[in-house]
Amino acid sequence: MSLQAQQLRVVIVLPVTVSIEPDDDEVAEVERTRILRIALLEAGYNVVATLPGDRFLPDRLAQIQPDMVVVDAESQGRDILEHVVMATRDERRPIVMFTDDEDTSYLRKAIAAGVSAYVVAGTPAEHIKPVLDVAMARFEHEEKLRNELADARNQLEERKVIDRAKGLLMTRQGLSEQEAYARLRKAAMDKGIKLAEVAQRLIDAADLLG
Repeated sequence: MSLQAQQLRVVIVLPVTVSIEPDDDEVAEVERTRILRIALLEAGYNVVATLPGDRFLPDRLAQIQPDMVVVDAESQGRDILEHVVMATRDERRPIVMFTDDEDTSYLRKAIAAGVSAYVVAGTPAEHIKPVLDVAMARFEHEEKLRNELADARNQLEERKVIDRAKGLLMTRQGLSEQEAYARLRKAAMDKGIKLAEVAQRLIDAADLLG
């Protein structure tokens, strides 16, 4: 089931700013972030934190466990995006990137890096929620496909292991394929473990004994 806006816990990630006396660009950044935060709040999202895109970001995201990461990046947003992608590599989350960079050539790279939506600054506030809704829907769809692909790969690998274990039993004990499978299945039931695990143990033992 998709999360509704009122339930979504959002973290905004910003560029790292170190200036004691901010210049005009940095002041503009702060104002853009303020407008973005207000738009998210007005759309019903729960903005739980605003974090710098630094090397501590993975740990902070792991502690906060947000449902979505919104990246507020200036035109040189490549570095901050790399931090965010690395921070969400192990625990994937939808990433929405708001930027003032109108260079569309970067769009493909951002999407390939894991960005669910790429929005140029200046998007009307009333369009923020539809953008995030689409980003979440796309992320959920991609995760479903990713999980289905992973399951298919796991099943294929398990099938290969089981077939190899059957082959060992057939060769070394003169069993038919059906008898070999029945023996593996009984061992799995007796031990309360998966058939593929029994097969792998048999293979490991055979490799050890030679």
